[in-house]
Amino acid sequence: MTGIQWDGDGYQRRFDDLAATGADVHGEATFVRAYRPASVLDAGCGTGRVGIELARHGIEVVGADVDPSMLATARKRAPHITWVESDLADLDLGRVFDVVVMAGNVPLFTPPGTQRALVAGVAGHVGRLLVAGFSLDRGYTVADYDAHAAAAGLTLVERFATWDREPFAGGDYAVSVHSAGTPSGS
Repeated sequence: MTGIQWDGDGYQRRFDDLAATGADVHGEATFVRAYRPASVLDAGCGTGRVGIELARHGIEVVGADVDPSMLATARKRAPHITWVESDLADLDLGRVFDVVVMAGNVPLFTPPGTQRALVAGVAGHVGRLLVAGFSLDRGYTVADYDAHAAAAGLTLVERFATWDREPFAGGDYAVSVHSAGTPSGS
């Protein structure tokens, strides 16, 4: 638990308001769709913004989040999707997904020092890829994340500065893609 009290409907309203201005609020889903997954675990799904958009494109989605208010909003918005209330460090769905996505700074909303357990918890559900995007200016670095992913058996495949695939050259945000196997050519 993060100790943060969320208001799922209020949180979602921010994205609805952005979308009403014509802003693209589906960059994360577009990014994930490029890998052509049949199934996606939206880990730290919040109100389901990413998962719902993926499902709209025919992808099987399961969303998981620790916050009941966020999940209540997700369930209202898309009752046809499976929404699971769980701490991601303890998540055990008994299956893997083509892609596991952690959008929206998920590692930053876990208690300090628990990121390794978070990454290990979601890594157990990775069939092909783990995709995560988060700010790097809050004490959790890409080096930390890569070490946690490696400890969970994942290998860095590529990294971008944005969900629009801008090249990563340092900076305060990263979108990292790790695979559940050894890199090709190894």
